[in-house]
Amino acid sequence: MGEAMPLADITVIDLTIARAGPTAVRQLADWGADVVRVESPEGGMEMGGRTSPDYLNLHRNKRSIVIDLKLPEGQEVLHRMVESADVVVENMRTPVKHKLGFDYETLANINPRIILGSISGFGQHGPYSQRGGVDQIAQGMGGMMRITGIPGQGPVRAGVAISDVTAGLQLAVGILTALHERHTTGKGRWVHTSLLESMIGMLDFQAARWTVANDDPPQAGNDHPTLGPMGMYQTLDGHLNLAASGGRLWEAFCKELDASEWLEDERFFSVSARRENKAQLNALIEERLMHDTTTSWVERLNKVGVPCGPVNTVAEAFSDPQVQHLGVAKPVSHPTAGDINIVRNATNLEGVPNDIRLASPLKGQHSEELLAQFGFSSDEIESLARSGVVPPRNPD
Repeated sequence: MGEAMPLADITVIDLTIARAGPTAVRQLADWGADVVRVESPEGGMEMGGRTSPDYLNLHRNKRSIVIDLKLPEGQEVLHRMVESADVVVENMRTPVKHKLGFDYETLANINPRIILGSISGFGQHGPYSQRGGVDQIAQGMGGMMRITGIPGQGPVRAGVAISDVTAGLQLAVGILTALHERHTTGKGRWVHTSLLESMIGMLDFQAARWTVANDDPPQAGNDHPTLGPMGMYQTLDGHLNLAASGGRLWEAFCKELDASEWLEDERFFSVSARRENKAQLNALIEERLMHDTTTSWVERLNKVGVPCGPVNTVAEAFSDPQVQHLGVAKPVSHPTAGDINIVRNATNLEGVPNDIRLASPLKGQHSEELLAQFGFSSDEIESLARSGVVPPRNPD
């Protein structure tokens, strides 16, 4: 037996659907929290099915129980589970969580130590709080689509569900913070974020350009919005990302491209000058880079300390020697999907295994064992199965 995982003493009840909520719970599950995924008898938003890559990735390291929360008896089952749980996570609209009995006031009355983590589209209060929200809507409303893409081509969505994933990460941090606080206060807390808040937070320095300097950032394409040269360039056989924006890096870059004259050119003499004359500089850089391959430039520029790298497809990223060395993809065996690889947690805790301990569960796979774990007797478990409140698992 190895050492216990860092969150092994934490029990999480997962009431989430879609992506943002499951992403938050996955962070806790990956570090050993006992995650109980509560599912509806009618099914949920499985994003292509329970053996789709998306579902297998989102719901690893969890166990599943089916409870009909529309029934008062189902809500009673959930409330008994809350008595000994540490965290409940949900991303339902406000009326739904009140109707089904897992709003914070109700849960805190049952267990004052409980932490409720909530994600919504636009916030728990305010004029848009009753609206449903999805990632692309938040990308548009939060400004991301207006700063993404080539200037003049119109708004472009980011290539991943960035507000979903960011909201999930933010909520996980909030839950861990509340768990730490509970050691001192002995009390739980309601922790919440939204796709809109997380999206604006993700803008980072682009948002600060507006709040501090009233500078509304435009699209910058593949160039860095404020520094240069820093962006993507064509080579003889592909593309290269590089960062040589100033100081020693700029000098080393010019010399490696056999363009030392740029160091004395008044158009490129300073960061601000290079920003003002970005189009001219980029054209000159690309002209030089077109004389050699991406692989050669990566080797040459890294040798003189200039950060650079290829522009990979997803398949090429996973075959990269550094990615292979880091062991980003981890194996797990699923009862119906077979032996698969899942992307591990991106954080490393030195000395703690960063593996996939459990494949995503079959629907209701652990219903009986979880009821027993939460103190239900065998007679109660049988009665709940007969009544359909916690139905027995059907083959997926």
